[in-house]
Amino acid sequence: MHLYRLDTLTPPKPHPDGRSRLVGQQDHEHLMRWCRELAADLGETVTIDAASWAGTRFAEKRYTFWETPDGTPVSMAGLNPMVAGMVRVDPVYTPAHLRGRGYAAAVTTQVSRAALAAGATEVVLYTDAGNPTSNTLYQRLGYRRVTDWAPYDFAYTEPEAS
Repeated sequence: MHLYRLDTLTPPKPHPDGRSRLVGQQDHEHLMRWCRELAADLGETVTIDAASWAGTRFAEKRYTFWETPDGTPVSMAGLNPMVAGMVRVDPVYTPAHLRGRGYAAAVTTQVSRAALAAGATEVVLYTDAGNPTSNTLYQRLGYRRVTDWAPYDFAYTEPEAS
């Protein structure tokens, strides 16, 4: 994984038609569906529904949709709560059939602006090092690579009886 930090925010050009909108309670089912789709895209086995939502990694974030001019959500981005002046953008998701139109760039720009307006001194995000599309996108928006990470999963197993 790559860790990026926002340097100078550079809005996308051309900018897609539409606007950003904070996700409200009325959008909860839509948001959960997209979080399930994102988890599946990432190979995660996450079950998200109204009963399990509070225990997921998605629950504590503030979300923004990018909408087309007719009000149809086409992309989303989340912001984690600020800690010591730092905010992490996570997740950013656009359904596969809507990708390549600038929606993720537009919504990422909006949540980055919102983080700065809320007083963040650092805005960061992680990317999959193997995804050239997202890495190029975030650099174009003004994010600069800081370092690389290698995630590990550990599992405990009971020792075999002798």
